[in-house]
Amino acid sequence: MKAIVTRMIANLHKAPSELSELIDEALYGMTVNILEDVDANWVRVQTTYRYEGYCKKEYLLIDETRTDAWLNEATFVIKQNFADILIKPKIQSTKVTTLVKGSIVRFLERDDLEAEWAAIGLPTGEIGYARKHWIQERTVEKNRSEDELRENIVQTALSYLNTPYRWGGKSPVGIDCSGLCSMAYLLNGIIIYRDAKIMDGFPIKEIPLEEIKKGDLLYFPGHIAMYLGDEQYVHSSLGGNEVSINSLNENHLNYRKDLATTITAIGSFFAPERVHP
Repeated sequence: MKAIVTRMIANLHKAPSELSELIDEALYGMTVNILEDVDANWVRVQTTYRYEGYCKKEYLLIDETRTDAWLNEATFVIKQNFADILIKPKIQSTKVTTLVKGSIVRFLERDDLEAEWAAIGLPTGEIGYARKHWIQERTVEKNRSEDELRENIVQTALSYLNTPYRWGGKSPVGIDCSGLCSMAYLLNGIIIYRDAKIMDGFPIKEIPLEEIKKGDLLYFPGHIAMYLGDEQYVHSSLGGNEVSINSLNENHLNYRKDLATTITAIGSFFAPERVHP
């Protein structure tokens, strides 16, 4: 059975209890597969990137047919940190809901709207309105050169600067290390594994450290960061409490020896071959 997330942020827990560890978040409009109907309140779900956790049923629209249609029709994503979806295309109107960056919506073609507004279809069947420049197509990696795509991925990651660290988070409300890197790629139309390791079946491949370029990923024990170039990287650090920039250069003010000296792998979406030891 499939379902659509209908809450701004749906928590995924390690066990079917709100007191259990938060391991991930599913954002509005994302879809999940239901693996187990646990009880009247909880289901065990799997995300599109094969992460599993327990989610409250009230956060989901559980309907196979509507989810299949949504997967085909909902081809746009919110790129604004927070976006009010309004009942009318004017700023003074009442909001239907508020969505965070990464939420998935339908874009409805309308000829009667002013250029700044877009009609938004929601999985509930409701229609709302948002600023057109707050949404983008989900498959933005198409027709981009490698340099353009690398730059876009880096700029997307940097758009989360100063976001508070949240274990299991992946929104502007709070985000963790793998949440940051996976969302930077997702917002550019690429699904990578949402964890601090390279996983078979996903497009990140290992490369030598000397080949690293901006947009590539640095892996540490239990941690992941994105390389910016010039020996700098952006990451969401439990120790730093927020998304910040640090350096691999020991002469730089932002140098972190604990990370610079414990790199376990470099991963790249752009590598043609996997590096074998």
